[in-house]
Amino acid sequence: MATGGRAGHVPPVMTPNDLLTALRPLLAAECAAEAPAAGIEAADLEQSVWVRLLSDRRAARGRWSVSALRLRAAVRAEARVARRRARREVPFDPTADEPPGESCVEQAVLAAEESRALRATVRRLPGRCPGLLGALLSRNDPTYREIAGELGISQGSLGPVRSRCLGCLRRMLTAEVAASERGGKER
Repeated sequence: MATGGRAGHVPPVMTPNDLLTALRPLLAAECAAEAPAAGIEAADLEQSVWVRLLSDRRAARGRWSVSALRLRAAVRAEARVARRRARREVPFDPTADEPPGESCVEQAVLAAEESRALRATVRRLPGRCPGLLGALLSRNDPTYREIAGELGISQGSLGPVRSRCLGCLRRMLTAEVAASERGGKER
């Protein structure tokens, strides 16, 4: 089928088969680009776009015309819908004994113990690490600018310092877990 010499150009009125043949490669490429950010499979996104385009066609009383720009807009709109749906949905966990959102007393106690152990280990870190990681773990959720001002260091050096501190914390926690597994001290 001739496309009129322009890349991405689609004739104004087409049959359903012509539409599928002409737009499938472009639609597949657009969906492959948008799907990862939307948290959806490219094939699922492509199917949603086809449904949207077909329902739009019904509203247009049988005219089969789709431009490349309209196709891209439909892909992006369906990707936005998928992102919103992913934020609202809670994945089903068949191994969970309780409905989502509820927690038992044991889980709350274990979470509090883990938090206490983490904060105790953070306090034992060397140098600026306790202050930096303490600020990052704060419930106030300060910005990098606020943390840098509080610690008196440049905002640009927070990332490398944070990386070194997290590496040190990881090594300390790994050593504690390994010691307790080998019969060492337990809490």
